[in-house]
Amino acid sequence: MLSIITRTARLAGAHWPALVAWFLAGWLARYLLIELAAVVGASTLLGGLLIMPLAILARLISFVAMFLVLRPGMPHLQRFGDGTPETRRSRTRRHRRAEFQSAVLASILPFFAFYAAWGFLRDDMQQYSRGAIDNFTANNFGTGASFADVDQLGFDALTISIIVLAFGGRWALARYASRLPRWVALIGVYLEAIWVFMSIYLISGVLGAIAGWFDSRQAMVWLDDMRGWLAEFAAPLVWVWDAAAWAVGEVGGLIILPLAWLTIAGVIYGHAIPARTVAAPARLTAAQQRYERSVPAWLRRRLGDLGMQFIRRFRPVWRAILTIWHAGAIPMGIYILAYTIVVALQGWVTWGIIAAVGPHDLQTFWMIVDALIALAVMLLIEPVRIALVSAAYDHSLGATMNAAVSAPEATDEDPADAATPPATPVEGTAAAGQQPQSRG
Repeated sequence: MLSIITRTARLAGAHWPALVAWFLAGWLARYLLIELAAVVGASTLLGGLLIMPLAILARLISFVAMFLVLRPGMPHLQRFGDGTPETRRSRTRRHRRAEFQSAVLASILPFFAFYAAWGFLRDDMQQYSRGAIDNFTANNFGTGASFADVDQLGFDALTISIIVLAFGGRWALARYASRLPRWVALIGVYLEAIWVFMSIYLISGVLGAIAGWFDSRQAMVWLDDMRGWLAEFAAPLVWVWDAAAWAVGEVGGLIILPLAWLTIAGVIYGHAIPARTVAAPARLTAAQQRYERSVPAWLRRRLGDLGMQFIRRFRPVWRAILTIWHAGAIPMGIYILAYTIVVALQGWVTWGIIAAVGPHDLQTFWMIVDALIALAVMLLIEPVRIALVSAAYDHSLGATMNAAVSAPEATDEDPADAATPPATPVEGTAAAGQQPQSRG
């Protein structure tokens, strides 16, 4: 169990320069792309929003590279995912490029969803909105022009058309990838990012509107009034109420955040793991068997064809969750505690640097230096955090292998899928979210 901590130290120490370089590259690319989107967005709203997915994609690519850099130091992944040392040495550059592309494509949907759920998308859009409005004001000062709703997307015909066209284009490029130049795969990655970004952004707006609607309902007013009444006659109950609400929010964040990153790591590493390695829980396997017995084969095929475009995108996430499931409560508890400490170190180190620097003028010093301090601390902490997530996933993978040995018949995928690991760009894109090209 403590091997997670020791392996984290070994991974971070052995690969620190590469981890720092990839993180810095992703951070700078994101910043520059948001600035570019703000310049374009000052003239056309749609143009700016079509560039914004590239900023998030830049961060994703840097994280994928950071995780893959650590792969040689993960013994369980090396043993069960990459084959023998001779096989690893014989891998061509094209094969490595295909693996990287497959990992990026498989990670777009879960990473963008996590990015939005944890507020990072909101921060990026706020930075983009401020830049676009500043650029518009500077270019149109005194003209009387107005520029409102710079970051708004609506359920209109244009937005829906873009989502449908991007999804359809992504499907077509994956289906006919063998007939197209290899560089076209980059367009497929962008189209995947476009439709996922716009869909998640629209869904986030709808959920925000629904939450605002509930907050304005009379029932919420009654709830606030009841809390005020309790504050007057039973103050300890209000303290318990507030403490419980705080605990639910804090504990949920402390547990969900490290598990979310562990799931993303599982999606990135999962393309290198044989499908039958990940054993499904017995209850799910029994439910699948009952489904196969009760539903006619022709109906299963039709339902499979209809939902496969979306199922294939969620399958890597499902496999990652199954891998985490087999790790056990105590190792995951150690990982979550270590992750919380590493994240807390970021604030502690920042406070220590600020205290060591001492008081200075706000306008001439801190408005410039605080951003540099935050970046320096991230460059120090992020490699440790990524190494910790990778070490925890490698431990989970080892536990999964033991479970697979004891239950070799349990699987979460079809044998046909298990027999075809992604070895080419066509297969990699299919595994990430699309059907492979028909051979018939």
